[in-house]
Amino acid sequence: MEISGKLLRDGIISGAHNIINNKNRVDELNVFPVPDGDTGTNMSMTISNALPELEAMTDDVTVSAVANAAATGMLRGARGNSGVILSLLFRGISKGLSGKSSANGKDFADALAKGVSAAYKSVMKPTEGTVLTVSREASEAAIKKAEETDDIVEIFTALIEEGEASLNRTPELLPALKKAGVVDSGAMGFLLIFKGIYSVVKGDGMIESAEDLHAKREVAFVSTNAAGTYETDIKFTYCTEYIVNKNDGCDDATKLRAYLESIGDSVVVVDDDSIIKIHVHTDHPGLAFEKGLTFGYLTNMKIENMKEQHKTQAKKAANQLRSRPAPAKQEKEIGFVAVASGAGVEALFSDLGVDSIVRGGQTSNPSTEDILDAILATPAKNVFVLPNNKNIILAAEQAVKLADRKVIVLQSRSVPQGITAMLTYDPDLSVRENSINMTAALDNVGTGLVTFAVRDSVVGDKKIKQGDILGMENGKLNVVDRDLTKVLYKVTKHLINGGSSYITVIYGADVSDDDAQNAFAYLKSRFGDSIEFSLVNGGQPVYYYMVSVE
Repeated sequence: MEISGKLLRDGIISGAHNIINNKNRVDELNVFPVPDGDTGTNMSMTISNALPELEAMTDDVTVSAVANAAATGMLRGARGNSGVILSLLFRGISKGLSGKSSANGKDFADALAKGVSAAYKSVMKPTEGTVLTVSREASEAAIKKAEETDDIVEIFTALIEEGEASLNRTPELLPALKKAGVVDSGAMGFLLIFKGIYSVVKGDGMIESAEDLHAKREVAFVSTNAAGTYETDIKFTYCTEYIVNKNDGCDDATKLRAYLESIGDSVVVVDDDSIIKIHVHTDHPGLAFEKGLTFGYLTNMKIENMKEQHKTQAKKAANQLRSRPAPAKQEKEIGFVAVASGAGVEALFSDLGVDSIVRGGQTSNPSTEDILDAILATPAKNVFVLPNNKNIILAAEQAVKLADRKVIVLQSRSVPQGITAMLTYDPDLSVRENSINMTAALDNVGTGLVTFAVRDSVVGDKKIKQGDILGMENGKLNVVDRDLTKVLYKVTKHLINGGSSYITVIYGADVSDDDAQNAFAYLKSRFGDSIEFSLVNGGQPVYYYMVSVE
């Protein structure tokens, strides 16, 4: 058995549904207690970006076209490190299946191996016990099985079985997972997607999205577009609705329901004293109307061809995905893009010379496409990108390959680092000189972040309860308390050293002006003799305070 384009298309859609259905389950595996762009959410949003293009494809499509559409959609929609790695896995599959109308099991195993290799190369210091490990070991099992047989079902069975075994071994490779009693979230996401593909490969059919299943159970008299609710495996063509104004002494409505169930599905019959509301999916709407007429006269009749509407909407969505705004003219030598959230923080970057702001951050990782759009909107030949979050750097780096101009991604891992980089920029220096200086400046700023725990957890020797106030120092969780000002003070104190001369405190949307002023006054009273202080209303979500110490 070979993989046709239709099978691969349906398999990837099935895999997308599986991770979307289980994204919360994957999110809950994250062991770090701070609010973040959770893995399940990022992976589901990444693969969802490929769905419009895939759903618009006809059954005679080639595996090459399907794989390319999936990879392109995921690359542009990649969010967070887990989303980028997922997109790279499918980019490798696309390269391995390039030019093929169909593929055998060995072709697919080799293609996945290309994706694993690309994913490993994208990470400077690969960590074992993550999605990298599980995808590699699953891929190796598939290649080994492909030496024995070309049967795609057997090869996929080997891939899934080893993937599950590898997933269960992740706690042995990462102590934090073992301590929390969970497996790696990214690895779980990978396995859910490939289990969705496996379901189609072995003939069990596509996994439906939970949203579609829920919609099918709802009373269908809400004015919704059937094409947006149901997927490409629509069994009956026509969504048929009407109201029966009952005749005196008409039969019980249960008889009408029984008949409708014999000619269709998704039957809803709502009966009251004077009317019967009907909804049914059927290939014979005329018969549904005729049967209704035996109970009374009809009003509010409506018929929708769900298959045609679905195709139209899918094609429209795919066309929208492909259409892009015209790039800005490259009028100046150097421009800047920064990722930021909060009116005050955004204004601060704009005042420092940033041309384009990408809204996003810790709990809302922007996609590669979001960053690319900002790059293209920047009227410069050379564009510096400030991700300002460690989980956004990989997505920004993917945008480099898609841009029509030179892009330099600075490795800023926090907003304070991004601000320091912009303060270091010198318009009289070259692109290369500024890149060197701005990168070096990132190490000269200490970053403190004050946030809250979203889950119970244990980090090192610290037992954390949901709702605790957490203090992060240069990415490391060092302070846990219930008093917000106390955490701010301790974080700032730990960051100050003998060379510190300037501290900026940026307060967020959940801190009142009065509370911020009081906390700021307290810090100045403790450290203000030799250090200059500045207070900024950043309005950022997630973080009560961001502290920059230079």
